[in-house]
Amino acid sequence: MTRSLTASQTGIQLAKQALISKGWSQKNLIGFVCESRQPISKFFNGKSVSYNIFVGICEKLGLDWQNIADLPKSDLKINVDVQAVRDKVRADIENRCGTMQVLDMTQSIGLGDIYTTVNILETITGRRRLGIDELLQTCTPEMLDRIGFGGITGKRIPGMEAVSEYPKLMVWGKPGAGKTTLLKYLAIRCIGSQFQQEKVPIFITIKNFAETSNQPDLLEFINQQLAKCKVAKKESVELCEQGKALILLDGLDEVIKEDSSRAINHIQQFSDQYRLNSIVITCRIAAREYTFQGLNEVEVADFDDKQIQTFAEKWFQRKYPVKAEQFIKNLKDNKPIQELATSPLLLILLCLVFEETANFPSSRWELYKEGIDILLKKWDAKRNIERDVVYKKLSVICKEDLLSQVAWKTFKRGDYLFKQKQVEEYIADYIRNLPDPETDPEALQLDREAVLKSIEAQHGLLVDRAKGIYSFSHLTFQEYFTARKIVSDPQERVLQDLVNQITEKRWREVFLLVVGMLPSPDRLLQLMKYQVDKLVATDEKLQQFLGWVQEKSNSVVGNYKPAAIRAFYFSLDLDLNLNLDFNFNLACALELDLDCALELNYDLALNYVLDLALNLNSDLDRALSLDISPKLDHALNLNSELELNPKLEKALQQLRDKLPERKFNKWWQANGKAWTKDLREVIIKNRNIGHDRKFSQKQKDLLNQYRDANKLLVDCLNSDCYVSREVRKEIEDTLLLPIAHIPQNQQKA
Repeated sequence: MTRSLTASQTGIQLAKQALISKGWSQKNLIGFVCESRQPISKFFNGKSVSYNIFVGICEKLGLDWQNIADLPKSDLKINVDVQAVRDKVRADIENRCGTMQVLDMTQSIGLGDIYTTVNILETITGRRRLGIDELLQTCTPEMLDRIGFGGITGKRIPGMEAVSEYPKLMVWGKPGAGKTTLLKYLAIRCIGSQFQQEKVPIFITIKNFAETSNQPDLLEFINQQLAKCKVAKKESVELCEQGKALILLDGLDEVIKEDSSRAINHIQQFSDQYRLNSIVITCRIAAREYTFQGLNEVEVADFDDKQIQTFAEKWFQRKYPVKAEQFIKNLKDNKPIQELATSPLLLILLCLVFEETANFPSSRWELYKEGIDILLKKWDAKRNIERDVVYKKLSVICKEDLLSQVAWKTFKRGDYLFKQKQVEEYIADYIRNLPDPETDPEALQLDREAVLKSIEAQHGLLVDRAKGIYSFSHLTFQEYFTARKIVSDPQERVLQDLVNQITEKRWREVFLLVVGMLPSPDRLLQLMKYQVDKLVATDEKLQQFLGWVQEKSNSVVGNYKPAAIRAFYFSLDLDLNLNLDFNFNLACALELDLDCALELNYDLALNYVLDLALNLNSDLDRALSLDISPKLDHALNLNSELELNPKLEKALQQLRDKLPERKFNKWWQANGKAWTKDLREVIIKNRNIGHDRKFSQKQKDLLNQYRDANKLLVDCLNSDCYVSREVRKEIEDTLLLPIAHIPQNQQKA
């Protein structure tokens, strides 16, 4: 093959058109294929340039160099040679890259059957110079509920598009982000002529290359690997010289420190010498400060909702297609678990769990612990990878203790994002308490930096969101480690510190985790009940309201839990006075089947319908958009079936007769307020519901907190935890009661 090439006139026109379509000038090619403008100018003027530069310009413009060059037919034989090599390596590539089998999978899966497009971030998140306030400004209110960081990481492009755009690529990613899977998929697509069909894929595990006994350079290692596929050395050398190899180098972070410098030097030398080949290298984020000249650096993005759904559909389609839809539904109903699914590795764990049980475990902390165990120890162990020991005394248990301390301190402060110096201080405090700690300040500084980078690179539990700013990879993990810290020292003062947060919604998941993790949560639940009652204990008007709730519930005949009926009337009246849509979650959590209760108990049903009618009419706009007549008709029918209150029936019928059949909106504008006032008086007089309690804003806020805190308490009781029968009965018997009706011993907790 000639050492220099010249573009034909047709080729020059095609190249100019490609420049225009990309919005480039010739200057844009400088630095990619050569360091000066002269060879590029010669190319576009039809003059001879070196083979490497000529092919490099064509590849950068997305052109086949053979269609651009002015070549004699005798030189057009390289495609035949490439195809011959591809045929020889096909079986090896398909064998090594065509399947995946991770975690507890009992059988391997065809990569094509399960692969979901990996997205790439063109900006490394940890290198952005952004402050915490700037990062939080990019979060939507929905994200702030769970502090999901997927939306603040920048623009995403498909992985294959990134490889096509950048012939030399360094792909960073968290543990289990799908880096190896991406490389394997590139190899399979390439050998199947669906991607870069003019090249031969060469998949190399860098660890194997670095640990080869005779320490070959990368070209020689490629020769040795291809020789196993009956590819002659001359063929493999020409393949690399002519830029017809797609070099896929996996797992730079898996190379031990003693071998890394040599491996990096060989890779850099190969990239410089055989610069026309496409090269993709993968490495864990924060593994080390690796630097390669001439490589574009990108990052693997977390899965978004669409990718999660696509992966789940492909996963369950193999054996249990009906489970895919249920899996997605359960995932959406469980936000903390859904967060974990953004990691492909943890998504596989969730699929395996769901495949076996058709549900997620009620004790979520066990699922979180399994995910953490995978990241802390199992993921590397299953692949026989040994990492450099950064801090010898930091065992797995020590790492969990350390992470628990970091989580507890940051979560208490409401810090989902925290500065690197801050977390390093927490690490230093922990190290000082280890046996034989390093007390020299400079050595301690090095240790805490190394430990932080180790946790980030090896386990991905702490990640940098911008330069010098960290967070836990998932809020779920921060909540889990916070709960673990509490459970490790469940003294009265620690539990009371937790209980003091009962009105803070962001602590909800921590409460549920702690209750599940404690051997006996009785004392915590008693403290929670006391704290809930204390919220409204000193407000006389709110205590009167709870007295009414008790009175109404005592009048109901039926086999229902008293607490559930109290929750029904509490929510019914509260939603009316706060002008909310009806929410009976608390009653349902106390095992009240609302639909069944309203169907079987006309007394409850009548009160519900009357309150609903009054609630609709209390808002003029809502009343205008809804026809109130059916609500009154329903109430009349129910009262007739009860045969208890003819006066109510007569009064409701009179109100019903006043409603016009036509031009309702105009009539309502003139008469709606007076009509609604009459309806309220009838309902109060005959059913003792529908009172306009005129709560102050402070009282409304307290009642909302009181309802949410009671719901949390009931959810804790209903979670997969061991609560003694006595404590359960003690709490349920006194839920939503005025303080005067709660035994003195419970008031003091």
